Formats: sequence, C-alpha cells, structure tokens
Amino acid sequence: METASTTAPLPSAILEWRIRPVGERLLVIEASAAPSAALSRRLGALAASLNERQARGALSGVSDIVPALASIGVHYRPWQVAEYLRYPTPFAALAAQLQSLLNDSDQVGSHSPRLIEIPVCYGGEFGPDLAAAAADCGMSEAELIALHGAEVTVLMLGFAPGHPYLGHYDERLALPRRRMPRTRVPAGSLGLANRQSVIYPQMLPGGWSLIGRTPWRLFDPHAEQACRLRAGDRIRCVPIDAATFASMQEVRP
Repeated sequence: METASTTAPLPSAILEWRIRPVGERLLVIEASAAPSAALSRRLGALAASLNERQARGALSGVSDIVPALASIGVHYRPWQVAEYLRYPTPFAALAAQLQSLLNDSDQVGSHSPRLIEIPVCYGGEFGPDLAAAAADCGMSEAELIALHGAEVTVLMLGFAPGHPYLGHYDERLALPRRRMPRTRVPAGSLGLANRQSVIYPQMLPGGWSLIGRTPWRLFDPHAEQACRLRAGDRIRCVPIDAATFASMQEVRP
C-alpha cells in the first residue's frame, strides 16, 4: 500500500548547504548535518523538487539526481547547461541555479514523504536467518518481527539499482553483519544488520542476516519510475504468510 502523508513534518532548516564539483559532469550538494532519518526525508524532498524542475526544463543539462545519506549527486551535461557563458564554468552556472533553490526553504521542504507498507513473509525459506538473528538479539522470532514492523525511513538507495537502506530500528536490533557473506541472495530478501534493513532488488551477493522476503519487485528498468522506493519514504513492514506471498508474487525476469 502506498499513500501520501503529511503526519511526519520535515525538519526545520538545515544549518548550511555546500555545493562542490566532482569531476566535469557531477556536482554534489552536501548538508551540514549528520545522517539521520530526518535528513533523509529532507534530502528526499529536495530531490523531488529538483526532479520536478528537471522535468519541466528548468534545470537544463541535468541528467540524473541521486540522493545519498547526507548529500545529493547531480549529474549533468556541461554543454547543455543554460546561460553557462555568463559564468566561468558550466558548474558555476548550475551551482548558481541550485543555490537559488536551496535558499528557498519553502521549495526545499514542500514534498511530504510517502507512507508505504511492504508485505513481508518472515522466516522459513524466505528468512533462513530469522531464528539465529532473534537468538543473537536475545528475543523470540515473534518479538523480532514485531520490532521490525516499526515505521522507519528509506535512508538512501545504493549498492545496486533500487536497493534501499531502511532505518533506524530499535537498539535491540543492533545485529552485526554475518561473518561469511552469501554469494547469491534471492530478489526481495530483507537483510538485517546494525539497526537497518536492506531489500535486495535482484539476485545479489550480501552479508546481512536474511529474516524475510517481499513479493514486490523493487526495480524495473522498463517502468516509468524504475525504483519503487525513494529516499525519504516512510516504511512499515507488514507480515504475510506463504500463501499470500505466492498470490502477490510479482514477475521477475
């Protein structure tokens, strides 16, 4: 289930933004704040604003916008940046446009995060590490599942296309990564480590404890929005049984 939400306000103004070049076709917008769920929601709202401007041609030359834990990467084509002849470099021209947006706090924080409930089948073949993870955390499987159902935030997408990092969970879920990573983790698997979860969008290697699996497809390169989740989304994992998982299973190539 996916819904818009206005119940979780974005944090107040971030102290400072910094824009710096990274090579000839990428700049990074950095926030002067430590990574947190609140900052991820703020960066998600800013990325949404930038994407809207890009879609209507107000950010010429921009090819991709990538939010991370405490920054946003803006990929661009220097020769397509508007009015770059008025500035020393295309970077300077684009940075001036972005700084104008950053100075407008209403624009930066005008997008409310979505609330998304992700169906998850826990344990068994879907979560082979659930029992061991619960024991290591000093609780029952049911207690771990209940704690894992708390609302968290998509902190960022990374490692692979559509691969979300969710957090931060209760301190009792501060489980370390596995000593021996797996070379093949099935698509849709939920891993748990360090008060965070990841969801593997396709078959990938991984070293997190596998506690469940979602029937959803998180990355589809042919869809209008290739990544199902976005940085800043609010997430709740909802337990389902194996029969429901089978009925909801989305086709994967």
